[in-house]
This record gives sequence, C-alpha cells and structure tokens, in this order.
Amino acid sequence: MKTLELNPKAVKHFLDMRITLPKSLLKVIGVGMFIALTAIGAYIRVPLFFTPVPLTMQTFFVLLSGAILKRKYGSISQGLYVILGVVGLPLFAGGASGMGVILGPTGGYLISFILASFILGTLLEKSKYSLLQLNILFTSIMLFILTLGSLWIMVCMRVNIGQAFVLGFVPFLIGGILKSLLAATIYDKLKHKF
Repeated sequence: MKTLELNPKAVKHFLDMRITLPKSLLKVIGVGMFIALTAIGAYIRVPLFFTPVPLTMQTFFVLLSGAILKRKYGSISQGLYVILGVVGLPLFAGGASGMGVILGPTGGYLISFILASFILGTLLEKSKYSLLQLNILFTSIMLFILTLGSLWIMVCMRVNIGQAFVLGFVPFLIGGILKSLLAATIYDKLKHKF
C-alpha cells in the first residue's frame, strides 16, 4: 500500500496563505455581524420590576460597532438593526418588533444607538487614545445613550425628569459603566487589527 507523503515546504506555504477579501466586502460582513450581535444582546435580557426598560447587552455591541466599524458603517449597522426591528423582525429586547417599540419607553435608547455609534466612530477616527482615555470616552457615550433613553421615557410616559432618570438612567448606570470598560478594553486590544 502506498503512503501519502507531504512536502514540508508545500504544507508551510499552505499554512502561511492568507485570504484577502476586498475592504468593501469586509465592511458589509461587519455591518451584518453587528446587526446580529446587537440582536443577540437584546435577547440577553433581565427584566426589572420597577421600570419598563430591561437590562440587556445591546449597548455593549453598540459601542463596539462604532469603535470597530467607525462612524459610517457603525451607524449603518445600528440604523439597519432598528429598521429591521421596526419592519417586523423580532430583534428588540424580548423578541419585540414594530413601530410600537420605537414609540414606547425603550424607543429613545434604540434611536440613540445610531447616534452613539456614529459619535464614537467619529471620535476614534480623529485621534489616538490611551486605555484610560478610551475608558472615559466609551463611558461618556454610554451616559449619552442612557440620557437620551431617559429623556424619551419622560416624553413617552409623561413623567418628570427626575422620575425619568430613576426609571431609565440610575438602574443601568453601574452595568453601563462595566460594559463600557469591557468594550474599551476589547477595542484597545484589537484596535491595531482595524
């Protein structure tokens, strides 16, 4: 019986090969990936009895979308996420969908995802940051998301600003900061790859 012999040079050449995809295709893949990750983050959900807003992992992926895909493609990923949810795909927290979600208490957060991804991507395109600066920047964007979400709660539920912040900001502050720090650390470790 004949045995198969591998040429060591051919094996090394095969292992050293890299598949190079066009940048435009990589951007499309990235957009699709962050739509999916944001939807998965919506399913990682802890309802809170005292507020209509659940704890989710969506904001973690929103921050990474802006950081990794930058302003244009990061905001496109979040905009398409919102549009797909509005037209009926069960992508929002708890598998919800439809325009009613945007008009409901969590709508401000969903709209802020698009803006947050754009703003973070813009700031990261313009300058280099240390890990400490990234932590501050990511946390600031998280606070922006929580603030817009709370302001929409004030309008939507017709409560005063203090009540809105008790419902939409305070319960999510510590978790939001932790998600921001984790996202900033991941981005700092991976930023040379993008």
